[in-house]
Amino acid sequence: MVVIHHNPECGTSRNVLQIIQDAGYEPVVIEYIQEGWTKPQLQALFAAANLTPRTALRTSKSPAKELGLLDESVSDEVILDAMLEHPVLVNRPIVCTVKGVKLCRPSEAVLDVLENWPKGPLIKEDGEVIIDANGNRLL
Repeated sequence: MVVIHHNPECGTSRNVLQIIQDAGYEPVVIEYIQEGWTKPQLQALFAAANLTPRTALRTSKSPAKELGLLDESVSDEVILDAMLEHPVLVNRPIVCTVKGVKLCRPSEAVLDVLENWPKGPLIKEDGEVIIDANGNRLL
């Protein structure tokens, strides 16, 4: 089973979802911007992915700066509470599989948690080749 915490507005998230589907999986897709987060859910995801709220904070194209979250003195607890109020603050996509939980940026990082890979060639939206025609990972 594969679960992806996905934002369809994000190119990286779309790339990761496509890689998962091209590998033959039918993932559970959680559009967290619409659904939101719970505190226990984020805490569990971050612990499993070896992240902290600060390392999982999306600093670009989010209200992080406006909310004052970029200052090093802001605690992880404050950041976590802000993530609950503003789901877009969580960097994405986060993918969960039997091999682990990973924040998949760049998108080819998803290959680290997939047991099966897509057949090559596999190319990102921007034209960058991830897997060549022979099935070799390039990125």
